[in-house]
Amino acid sequence: MKKSEIRFSIALDDQKVPEAISWQATDAGPDIHFAKAINIALWDRDQSGTMKIDLWTKDMPVEEMKYFYVDTMGAMAESIMTATSDEVMSKKIRALCKELMEHIEEEAKKQS
Repeated sequence: MKKSEIRFSIALDDQKVPEAISWQATDAGPDIHFAKAINIALWDRDQSGTMKIDLWTKDMPVEEMKYFYVDTMGAMAESIMTATSDEVMSKKIRALCKELMEHIEEEAKKQS
């Protein structure tokens, strides 16, 4: 059986706020990659529930955070379709993403 590993490294300031997030994956080569935010969700088989880790660095702008979450939900729409073939759930998630993008764009117009 082939094994694959993903490693995250989080540099914290003296108040335990993330300053830097880096990651490596055996299937992504030897390079170290950097991120401003991570959102990890796991289904715990023993507790039959979701375990989550959400982290972002000090330099993650609010606008980028909003795009990050909409992109994440859009990816979930694709995943739910692939995993379950549930077109209704997939379409509803996509529709919500579209609505949220319109909201983000309206906010951006107000600020400029």
